[in-house]
Amino acid sequence: MYNATQFAELNKTNVAQATRIAAIALENAQKLMKLNLATAEAAFAQSVEGASAVAAVKDVQEFFALPTKYAESGVESVVGYSRSLYEVVSQAQSQYSALAEEAMAGYTKGLASWVENASRSAPAGSDVAINAMKSTVAATTAAFDQFQKASKQVVSLADASVRAAAANATKATATKGRKAA
Repeated sequence: MYNATQFAELNKTNVAQATRIAAIALENAQKLMKLNLATAEAAFAQSVEGASAVAAVKDVQEFFALPTKYAESGVESVVGYSRSLYEVVSQAQSQYSALAEEAMAGYTKGLASWVENASRSAPAGSDVAINAMKSTVAATTAAFDQFQKASKQVVSLADASVRAAAANATKATATKGRKAA
């Protein structure tokens, strides 16, 4: 079925794909670490600012205005973090999908080539089996293409929903802030 050269090429392809998967995972882990560190730094700065504001309060009215101001800021921070986290995850998903599409295309091409070579050296009367194999390869390719299209539609819908939710949360925060002021 496979000769030594084909087997070596298959192994090289697998090593290259595993390396790319590891690189994507590391790259996105770094992005998440940076995001979390920046978020922790911002939360610490906001806590220091809040503590300083409480220490500087001169009257009761000013004291009771603080929670509204900092709640608004907290919601904005959470929405911003969620949006950034979603972007990192969405980019990672796109990278993994592209890698899967590429791997499937290579697999399909290799399988089609193998079936074609097998059909050339097949004994007489094996046309039915060869046609069945070709039909199976074509059906598998079509099924994968449909799955990819459906996945892209779901991702697009989810993306639009997340962006709309983030925009609505931002608007709601801004509206409440204006009403409180």
